[in-house]
Amino acid sequence: MKSKLQDFISPKAMPQVLKLLGHDNLLVKIKKERKTRHGDYMRLPNGKHQITINSNLNEYKFLITLIHEIAHFEAYNTYGKLIKPHGMEWKRTFQHLMLPFLNPDIFPNELLPLLAKHFKNPKASSDTDVNLALSLKKFDKPNNKTYIFEVPVGSNFKLYNGRIFQMGKKRVKRFECVEIQTGRLYLFNPNAEVELLKKHYE
Repeated sequence: MKSKLQDFISPKAMPQVLKLLGHDNLLVKIKKERKTRHGDYMRLPNGKHQITINSNLNEYKFLITLIHEIAHFEAYNTYGKLIKPHGMEWKRTFQHLMLPFLNPDIFPNELLPLLAKHFKNPKASSDTDVNLALSLKKFDKPNNKTYIFEVPVGSNFKLYNGRIFQMGKKRVKRFECVEIQTGRLYLFNPNAEVELLKKHYE
């Protein structure tokens, strides 16, 4: 297990991670990037449990995602299968498991206040915590993506699935964008990554 994870996790976090993964019936698999999720947890038909994590995550996002999924496993073992996936039982488990990692030996000082705030009431995805998500993305490898909040009003952008939108005005927290093909209005979080198009589509 250590050899599988050592390319993705800080050496200082590894002992605690290996301790949490010390179950014979818990499997961890590293997957290629999936656009709709960073990781997942499932109970397999043979009674074992499987966690998958995307390989393209930076080391801090990878660790948070891994502990997120381990929390699903631990909550299942403690409270049973009838709990809500991201209910109070999972939240408490996630908080408890994450606490030992929230120190400057593992996370940069600039992330620690944001993480402390986030884990007062962890969400189903850290991406919905805009300030934390934007700060975490600073540690990603460079790419050609633009954040929604950087797109000029009236400009067009493309999503990973090829759908094209025109940028609109900002509401309180999210941005109104119209899909070119259908004319439907959608709301985007400011930390969504898109491909800015130089040419306008009529």
